[in-house]
Amino acid sequence: MAVRKIGQILVDLGYIDDDQLEMLLEEQRQNPGELLGKIAEEMGLVSDEQVAQALAEQMGLQTVDLTEMKLPQETLALVSDAMAQLYRVIPLQLAGNTLTVATCDPQNLQIVDELRTFLGYDIDMVVATEHQVQQLIDKFYSSDTESVESIIRDLENDEDLKKQAAAFMGDGPIDLSEVEQLADSQPVRKLLNMVLLLAIKDHASDIHFEPFEDEFRIRIKADGVLFEMVPPPRHLAFAITTRIKVMANLDIAERRLPQDGRIELTVGGHPVDLRVSVLPTMFGESVVMRILDRSVVSLDLKKVGMHEETLQEFREVIQKPNGIVLVTGPTGSGKTTTLYSALSELNEISDKLITTEDPVEYDIDGIIQIPIDHEIGVTFAACLRAILRQDPDIILVGEIRDVETAEIAVQASLTGHMVFSTLHTNDAPSTITRLKDMGVPTFLITATVEAILAQRLVRRVCPQCREQIEPSEDTIMQFRISGYEPDGKPFFRGRGCEHCNNTGYKGRVGLFELMIIDDDLRDMIMANASIDAMRDAAKQKGMVPLRDAGINYMHQGVTTAEEVLSETIVEA
Repeated sequence: MAVRKIGQILVDLGYIDDDQLEMLLEEQRQNPGELLGKIAEEMGLVSDEQVAQALAEQMGLQTVDLTEMKLPQETLALVSDAMAQLYRVIPLQLAGNTLTVATCDPQNLQIVDELRTFLGYDIDMVVATEHQVQQLIDKFYSSDTESVESIIRDLENDEDLKKQAAAFMGDGPIDLSEVEQLADSQPVRKLLNMVLLLAIKDHASDIHFEPFEDEFRIRIKADGVLFEMVPPPRHLAFAITTRIKVMANLDIAERRLPQDGRIELTVGGHPVDLRVSVLPTMFGESVVMRILDRSVVSLDLKKVGMHEETLQEFREVIQKPNGIVLVTGPTGSGKTTTLYSALSELNEISDKLITTEDPVEYDIDGIIQIPIDHEIGVTFAACLRAILRQDPDIILVGEIRDVETAEIAVQASLTGHMVFSTLHTNDAPSTITRLKDMGVPTFLITATVEAILAQRLVRRVCPQCREQIEPSEDTIMQFRISGYEPDGKPFFRGRGCEHCNNTGYKGRVGLFELMIIDDDLRDMIMANASIDAMRDAAKQKGMVPLRDAGINYMHQGVTTAEEVLSETIVEA
């Protein structure tokens, strides 16, 4: 059944007339994204109570006046500060396994699913005004912000939980129903929810849960660096890892073999994929969760951080009808994001795009994406063979790992396909040597490879606390060794502030080195020229090496000398 539009409901309830509705719709057309009820309220045509009444009518829900309600502390404690702020909800009553919450945004149906996932209760929604909801959030949640530290303090003092957890400390047989009960307990859920919400809010890439003999560590990786959180009690290690396994639909009875799974959440309206890897260790299971938040990654070539000239050249190369474009760099250097951005730009209705990835990280409309599964023989080489029978125009191979995959990629480009892929090499020129070492014939490399893009990610200096500094003698010496003289140019650092968690860094930016394979370089490859000779020739034709790209950003105050020195190699 179609949901009635809010404007018509306001008319039906007698709050506005048809002429006023037409005026509101015109205003909304000029301000796309603005909610009609909000516009009506701002124009003074309706009150916030009337908007709440119309929303409740639209969604078939009850309204509630929060000013009259007495809210017990134990009910308020069911929803953490982070969740109340994110979802803008107030918990009102827990009856059996059903939690009633007040919301000012009942049209956001994902709230119910997300709260059910996080809290483990069935959720009933009632509608309150935005003003009342915000007032209670300010009153009950903002003054004494709940933190991971306070939750962990409560867990350490929970004697019942200690006794429950002690039963699973050994290696003996376990009662699965008791394990599920422990993993589903409110304190364990609460801690894990808080860690997940904090990590997603800080745009972290990974969360590590690491068991040791005397402690259980939680570390969060943000901007490529691991930060340790306050460790939870050691006896809760099993409960927390089991809770994660339950969420990822893994086998909680299996504690001896590695397992992989995924958790799909929607946090604050954004879809977030958590890839879960469980590894047995001497002292329990180590869990790493890779966070793939699609709202954070912008698949747009303009936003990956390339300089204008490099971006222009890269765009020209990817528009070619056939050939191979390789992106190289270590794990976590943003290769996949760059390739996805290129595919997004090429994603036209007139072309067929197929990718084969291990695993598929972000799904893009209009592109056929195939996940690799080695256990059943779905390898890059096997997929690539099958893809060629699907009449593609553009192919992405997640990674060239062996000569078989490399040869099929070469054959694909020779038969009129554009092939994108990644390799692990230090810089663009050394990729040619890597392909030769793999066993790809030199004449096929020169016939197919159109460009090689090497990249790294360096941390950005926090804009809130950036300051100019005098570099140390040691820093200047390291640049001189690589043939660069700073000559009194400015250096910067982040002093450390609340905005960047006192790290001095906020976010990351890419460094890029694009080597276009032209006829001169092809002749050099055929003549087995050295990496240094190819690098020099590419630089004369305009290639900016990774170190030079980093130095440019360093003097502009985008990054620091330490980041450039640690992420870029000295040319031999």
